[in-house]
Amino acid sequence: MRFLTITKVFMSFVVLFNFSGCAVVILADAAVTVVTTSVKVVAKTVETAVDVVTPSRKKEN
Repeated sequence: MRFLTITKVFMSFVVLFNFSGCAVVILADAAVTVVTTSVKVVAKTVETAVDVVTPSRKKEN
């Protein structure tokens, strides 16, 4: 009877550990997505600011 209790507790820890690992992966993926999106937004903003500040190099006919 004691063996079954110890086995259940051990299996519960194994299952909870696996779920926490999945949660870490999900949080890391979300963090990478947020950083990537932020970098894209900043890059687009800088590109637009440079386009506004610098004159056009097209030759006028």
